[in-house]
Amino acid sequence: MTNGAGKPTATERLMRIAFTIGAMGLVLCLVGALFDGRQFFRSYLLAYVFWFTIPMGSLGILMLHHLVGGAWGWVIRRLLEAATSTLPLLALLFVPLLFGLEEVYPWARAQEAGADEILRHKLGYLNAPFFTARSAFYLVLWGALAYLLSRWSREQDRSSPTAERRMRRLSAPGLGLYVLSMSFASVDWIMSIEPHWFSTIYGVMWIINQAVAALAFVILALGCLEAREPFSSRLRPDHFHDLGNLLLAFVLLWAYMAFSQYLIIWSGNLAEEIPWYLRRTAGQWQSVPVVLILFHFVVPFVLLLMRDIKRRSKALLWIAAGILGMRLVDTFWLIVPGFEGAALHWMDLALIAGIGGIWLGVFLWRLEKSPLLPLVAPLAAEESVSHA
Repeated sequence: MTNGAGKPTATERLMRIAFTIGAMGLVLCLVGALFDGRQFFRSYLLAYVFWFTIPMGSLGILMLHHLVGGAWGWVIRRLLEAATSTLPLLALLFVPLLFGLEEVYPWARAQEAGADEILRHKLGYLNAPFFTARSAFYLVLWGALAYLLSRWSREQDRSSPTAERRMRRLSAPGLGLYVLSMSFASVDWIMSIEPHWFSTIYGVMWIINQAVAALAFVILALGCLEAREPFSSRLRPDHFHDLGNLLLAFVLLWAYMAFSQYLIIWSGNLAEEIPWYLRRTAGQWQSVPVVLILFHFVVPFVLLLMRDIKRRSKALLWIAAGILGMRLVDTFWLIVPGFEGAALHWMDLALIAGIGGIWLGVFLWRLEKSPLLPLVAPLAAEESVSHA
């Protein structure tokens, strides 16, 4: 990946920076793990979950595009595919968590689980071997879906007459499998941090979280690549307008799901449910809900209602960057208060940079492996005409 003069391209330079930051963050946290192993695994889970939302949300949006079509999906398809192609990396990065189950989950600590009547009733499901088997199944399933969609997309570039139909046929059951498996995974990986608490809407909340994070990320990436061919000659304001409308829809869904869960628990006022919110609205966390309401919903909602803003790529890029930042804040708020005596720790930020740097480097590497726009796609010819 060099330009005509043999110098590294901008993408390669960014890739090197990402890998360097990632390696530094991971090495720093490995040193920190020698002194505080419990904090390391808790911070690792937080960072892993945040970066995991982007490729998983990309997988869902990619399958949605194959089902419904649209110019919005054509311009971001390669970005979505590059993001989903990082799932094998994330499967590998999941392995360290298996060595720290007792540091993260109360049900994994035998003495504590044995003395808790509620946990004893859940140990048939919440136990290390079954947890590991389920996690392996989820990761293999998602990786297989991503691999097939990416493989058939490359075949479509080579004018395969059946590739489009195969991607569409896989995406219909694939979306169902994604929703079902991700609902279980969110319970296993995140909700079981606080095994006394439960919410029937929790899985759907995380699916929407992933969609918001993934769409914000690909809009941000698209805005950064706008001046590069073939985007510079093919992107039009209409494309950003469509993506802005979709982002607005997912932001509204996020607000609806978050408020629905709060309303149900508030109206029920049950002793086994309300502690979850009490922990997240007291002490250092009490201002976070206000920040999320304002900057994850109100401000993006107002801005994304404006047609002129959605048609300006730079403006939409800043909105997407802000939403992605709020996704990080929301992930902190959803996970960290669940740990007893937990607070913001330097390893939280270091591992977000460490895992994120490695993930972004692999994403950029995969993005360079294929043309940035599909060579043969149903809408490719129409795009040249309809937006001319």
